[in-house]
Order: sequence, then C-alpha cells, then structure tokens
Amino acid sequence: MAAPDPARIRDLALIGHGGAGKTTLAEALLFAAGVTGAPGRLAEGTSHFDTEAEERRRGGSIFTAFHHLSFAEGEINLIDTPGASAFVRDASTALLAATSALLVVPATGTTRAEDERLMAWAAGEDLPRVTFVTRMDDERADFGQAIERLAVALDIKIVPIQIPVGSGAGLAGVVDLASRRAWLGRGAQAREADPPVELAEAIAQARDRLVEAVAETDDLLLEHYLDAGELTAEDLERGLRAAVARGALVPALCGSGETGVGVRALLEFIATRLPSAAERPVLLAADPRTGDSALRAPSVAAPFCAQIVRTLVDPFAGKLSVFRVLSGQTAGDTTVLNTSRGVREKFGHLFRLEGPSQVQVALAVAGDVVAVAKLKESITGDTLADEKEPAVLPRPRGFEPAISFSIEPRTRGEEDKVMQGLQRLHEEDPALHIDRDAQTKEILLGGASQLHVETAIERLARKFNVGVKLAAPKVPYRETIRVSAKAEGKVKKQTGGHGQFALVHLEVEPNARGAGFEFIDRIVGGSVPRNFIPAVEKGLIEALGVGTLAGFPVVDVKAALTDGKHHDVDSSEMAFKLAAGQGFRAACELARPVVLEPIMALEISVPEDCMGDVIGDLNARRGRVSGVESRGHHQVIRAQVPMAEILIYSPDLDSRTAGRGSFHVEFSHYDELPAHLLDKVRAAGRRAEGA
Repeated sequence: MAAPDPARIRDLALIGHGGAGKTTLAEALLFAAGVTGAPGRLAEGTSHFDTEAEERRRGGSIFTAFHHLSFAEGEINLIDTPGASAFVRDASTALLAATSALLVVPATGTTRAEDERLMAWAAGEDLPRVTFVTRMDDERADFGQAIERLAVALDIKIVPIQIPVGSGAGLAGVVDLASRRAWLGRGAQAREADPPVELAEAIAQARDRLVEAVAETDDLLLEHYLDAGELTAEDLERGLRAAVARGALVPALCGSGETGVGVRALLEFIATRLPSAAERPVLLAADPRTGDSALRAPSVAAPFCAQIVRTLVDPFAGKLSVFRVLSGQTAGDTTVLNTSRGVREKFGHLFRLEGPSQVQVALAVAGDVVAVAKLKESITGDTLADEKEPAVLPRPRGFEPAISFSIEPRTRGEEDKVMQGLQRLHEEDPALHIDRDAQTKEILLGGASQLHVETAIERLARKFNVGVKLAAPKVPYRETIRVSAKAEGKVKKQTGGHGQFALVHLEVEPNARGAGFEFIDRIVGGSVPRNFIPAVEKGLIEALGVGTLAGFPVVDVKAALTDGKHHDVDSSEMAFKLAAGQGFRAACELARPVVLEPIMALEISVPEDCMGDVIGDLNARRGRVSGVESRGHHQVIRAQVPMAEILIYSPDLDSRTAGRGSFHVEFSHYDELPAHLLDKVRAAGRRAEGA
C-alpha cells in the first residue's frame, strides 16, 4: 500500500474566545465538504465536536475535539479547541497538532483576552495564522471595522482577502480579492461565479490594498510592484502563500458559520493557500542518548517521530492517546519508544477521530492526527519515536493553578477511589493539578478557575461514580518565637514498682527565618546520661507539631538542653521524651510566640485601564506592590500578598478586568501575622476542628 502524501494534509486548529462560533463553523465546514448531511447542533444533541455530557449541559466546548474531512483531493484535520477562559488552556497543547491556526471572531463585539492569548500561543508555535470573521449576517456587522478592531487589539498585520456580497440578512456570498471570483450561496451549494458588477470599485480598491500588503512582505515582489504598479496573478498567489506561511501576514476571511455563507470559499483557502504538513519547517529535537540535535523533516522518508496531544479516558473502554505524526510513518501492531520516559509502547490499531466516532486506518504519515488505544505509560506531551533513531521533543508549556480547593470524599473510605479517579482526569486534562498538603493533610485540586474545578468534580462523579465535597483550602500557618526563654520540664511518677522520672532544663531562641529547627546538646558532667539525649531530641521534634499560641507547627527555633537530672532506676527514654516536650512548650510560652502566615509572590498581567483598580484591590488584601512594567499591551504588576487573601483570587480578577487579566502565583516566604488577625485565625482553626 502506497503511503499517503504529507503534501495533501492540512491540520487546522480553530481558536477563539468562548462563544465566538468555532464549533458552529467547524460543523459548517463538515457539511460544506459533504462529510455530514446537515450541520450538527449542540442544542439538539447532534454536535460532532461537543459530545461530552458537561459540554451539552454548559452549552460550549470544554475539550479539544478532532474531525477529518477530504476536500479538493486533500485531507484536512479539524481541531476544534475550547475558548472559554476556564478551559482555554487545553488549546495550548492542541496547537501542537496543528499546521495552521484559524482565529474565529464574531463580526460584532470586542476582542477578548483569550483571543490575544491564543494568537500569542499560535505565534509561539510558529503557526501560520488566519482569521475568519463570522456572523456577517448580523445586521450590525461591519467587516472593515471588525478587521481594524482586531489589528489594533492583537497588534498584528491583518489584511482582508475577501469582501462580503450583501450584508445582514441579505448576505449572499464573498468575493476572493486575489482571483476576483465570487462564491455565492450557502454551504455545499455555494458556487463560483462572476462578482456583482456593483462591487467592482470596492473590489478594485480592496485588491490594491491586498497587493500592496503582499508586496511589502518580500523585497523582490516589492521591486516588481514599484516598477509595474501591479503584481501578476501568479506572483500574487505565490507571494500570498509565502507571506502566510512565514506569519508575515494574517489574511482575513468572512462569512457566517450559522448559514454557511463563505464556508466553501474558506475550504478552498485552506486547501490551496495554507501550507501543508510537508511544508512545515524541519523539526529540531534531541537525541535522548547523547543530547545532540536530532533533525526531523516532515516527510515519509524521515524516521518516525510523534507527540501525544490529547488523552481521552473512559472508565470502561480505557485510554485513547491522540498523537500527531511529525515525521516518518507508522502502522498498527508496531512497537515504538516513548523517549520522554524511556519505555517501549506497543501500538494496536490506529484510528482516525471523526468526532465521537473512530475509523481504523492502516497507516499514518507526517501530518496525520491519529489515535491508539491502551498505551500503558504514555501521557499528553510525551514523544513517541523509532527505537533505532530516537528523538525527544520539549514538553508543552505547563500552567500553575489559578485556584485550588480542598476536597474530601462524600462517603468515608473512598479516599483511594477519589485519588485514582483524579489521576485519570489529570491524564485527560493536564491543566488540573492534584496535590496533598503535608501540613494540613488535605487533598488539593487546582485548576484554571472555579468552573474548571467544578466541572472536573462533575466528571469525577459521572465517570468514576465518586462524589467529593469542595472547600477553600486551609492556610498552612506556622508559629515561631521572638525572644529567648528558659524553662524546665519534669516527669515524676511513683508507683509500687518502677516509676518514671526525668528533669530537663531547656533554653529556646529564635533561629533564622527558614532555617528550621536546631537541637543543641550542652550537657556536661553527665547530669543527663548520653543514652537519654536522643530521647530528649525526639521529644522536642514531636513538640514542634503543635504550637502553644494557636496549635500550628513551630518552625525556626533553636532548643538547647542545658542541664537535667535522672534516677538510676526510674528514668527512661519515655520519661525524658515527655519531659522535653513539656519543657519546650513552657519555654515557648515565655518566648513571645507569634503566628507566621505564608506570603505569595504574585505577578498579574492586566490592561492599562484596569491597573489602578487591581492595585487598589491588592492594597485592600494587605498586598505590597514591588513593581510595575509594560509588556505589550498589558501592564505587569508584581506584588507580595498573604495566601489567606488570594485563596479565591481568580474570579475577583476576572470581574475587575472583564476576563482580560491573568496571573501567576508562587510561594515566597513566611511573615508575621498581624496581631489583630490572630483571634480570627484561631476561630477558623476551631471551626475546622469542629467540622
């Protein structure tokens, strides 16, 4: 069997903010290509992309979905990504499967933060970018204004390659400016025709702007353009394809995903003007054996190399790993090497994803996006390669959780079942973070937003039949001391036989912040026998677990054993351990104990018009702003804020920035809790113990 040709394959990622119309357009593309008899509708339960129960309930995409179509003797893999802020992180990894990215924006409305983020991610992957202005059948639609708005907001060079025929409810088609041909009609019924005569002047003016924009991307073309005042049709097409492939231009198309107007013209553009898998740049990987560069060309003749871009988990059917072949080819019943983990994996049958369905294929080549079932150790982001010529790719970008919740099973004894289910969900959605706090003993589930975490809990219940309760995580407060103090600890118990006796004299003093606990043995003369000193140290370490002020662990303390007494018969290790704990607590009570709270380093990116409001909010949260700098169209604010004040920060930032802000947070240090908040912290601790 002859291998398919990568030059015929296009992998197109549809990106854009939630509700922009990506899935509607994807359904229209399938219909226009004759893959489906009618566009799928989420509301009717017929969507070929939004098939998860949570997607149907929430009315929008949560996960990336894939579908294949054939058109104009080519193969197109559609990659429909989520755009809602709660789930947009999934699109970041999905872009690894793409050869181009199509930003879908509605003709009315504003450009959102998700659009900026997605286009930046696409640019970071060196993907050619195109935009499609949909809902041009809206009465308020204005293609020119929409393009201008996008160019300013995204700071990119957008050039219209089409103009609409008609407007509002009278939208009848589009005119391709490069070919001067019109596509009139809807969906699969659209036909190529001469453009309306009344648009001749508008077409000429718009085409001149397109020719000038293309010429400016290439010195040789610009020279020809300046000499002749025009470009030949061949030069324009060749220059347009090259400029799009390099990212020098972002062409803009228009139409309506709902009615299908302009969709056939979009298919033609994808198939003829976007670069194929064979035209993507040579990939620079690494040889895991030597660390040297390993080049992988997007051709069938190159060694096999692929990257897993999505993991689908079903409690009954098992795991399905979706990967894009980057070089070479592979077939079913093949053994490959997971170079990210150094383990061998056996392929069963290969499948092409067509929405919720799977179609078996015999062979996959560079550019193909296929799936294989039941890989044992491979997860999203891993590299799969030929065992004889291995190569490993960098893992996709990771994301810190923007919000975390404490979770516990609704039913006692299901902790293991909860953890197993969460681990499976994490395989499917790497943006979920699962952790266990060593101090508070809580299971923490983190994600991009509260909605993201709540949706994961819904899936946990539906897929794995286990319910959990969410709560704000406990703040891991600690205690320390301010000054030195001395105290003794004494255990004296007489019974009919052997008793218990131990006396220790201790001195405690503050240690450097972050230095932890230090035990000092200052015994001279044998007042405490050497065999009992380890018991004293053990007693002190155990006493660190519960502070005298609010019951939090004690840190950054030096404790010296200075003197003591023992009894030849009644002294024991247990007696000295108990005496040490008793003396330590007594000394700490005299050493002006304080509660320490964790301080987080916060980096917030916000539009300039929101900066004052955000900084004012940080001040109200006891934050200290350390600096502000410009980064593109945003201002980056750096601050240190107590953890207790930003446990649920993400929704508040969204409300203050209309969803245009983002932040990164990490632990910085511990600092003293203000005295006026101590009673509040104590009360919260008592409530938690009561629960």
